[in-house]
Amino acid sequence: MSSENTARAFWVEAPGQGAIRTQSLATPGPDEVRIRACYSAISRGTETLVFHGRVPESEYARMRAPFQQGDFPAPVQYGYSSVGMVEEGPNDLKGRYVFCLHPHQDHYVVPVSMAMPLPDALPPERAVLAANMETALNGLWDAAPRIGDRIAVIGAGVVGTLVAWLCRNIPGTRVELIDIDDSRETLARALDIDFSTPERAQGECDLVIHASGSQSGLQQALSLAGQEATIVEMSWFGAQAVSLPLGEAFHSRRLTLRASQVGTVSPARSARRTHGERMMQALSLLDDDRLDVLIDAESAFEDLPDTMARITTRPGALCHRIRYSF
Repeated sequence: MSSENTARAFWVEAPGQGAIRTQSLATPGPDEVRIRACYSAISRGTETLVFHGRVPESEYARMRAPFQQGDFPAPVQYGYSSVGMVEEGPNDLKGRYVFCLHPHQDHYVVPVSMAMPLPDALPPERAVLAANMETALNGLWDAAPRIGDRIAVIGAGVVGTLVAWLCRNIPGTRVELIDIDDSRETLARALDIDFSTPERAQGECDLVIHASGSQSGLQQALSLAGQEATIVEMSWFGAQAVSLPLGEAFHSRRLTLRASQVGTVSPARSARRTHGERMMQALSLLDDDRLDVLIDAESAFEDLPDTMARITTRPGALCHRIRYSF
């Protein structure tokens, strides 16, 4: 158990090995809050690379999480999807649920500006999806879908599914969520999204968004794009080399391949949106009970070392929620 001056935190001790450490906790200052974690979530794509020591050395600085302790490859404390209750801080925040880009830890102290109050209608159990929704939102600011577009989203993980879910509300669009796992059709149906396996996917798209994290998925994204279409890459491959057919029709079809990364606000909005405003927008977009289907498992914080080892070697997992004792 933590005391007022200590906290328990999950650390990657070495590639593929995790442990929970007890560490000191500072007393909050006048512009800080002390938060008691209620839930956090494993960001399976990024945290798999971190847990197994696959972050490229060239990206050590850029990949640091906001409240990361330690350095890559290990020992390091990493994560960025925590929901908790403010125990100490300004009166208008005390007792409120907040979202914070913080690693897996049962109590922590952060600046007030980093504690994002949840909308009243948003259950804290679902708010762990906020980091994924922020990534999806930023990706669509980069992609700039238009009314009537033919849109393919490759990869029915959490981010890809959220991207497709947001796109389907644009009038006149044809949105198809594509995955090699045909069982994901049940997930798509629950969110009113059209689903296809790669063999049945429709081509001549105006916009293709790739979020499968696989070379074959990105290769298919090129094949589904129509003349002068845009492919937005939302996966991150770490140190993995990717081979693409940039001969063939890539040049003659005048395709655009661009990266989207959530670390910076999309240039399409950066002059008018801060990181905090983007996060508050993401939280507001989670106000739909159907999105609970994206959380497919939950386990206790005390079990996180074993859970992380299992989740990061199991393909097909969605959002795994971590529950803290309270």
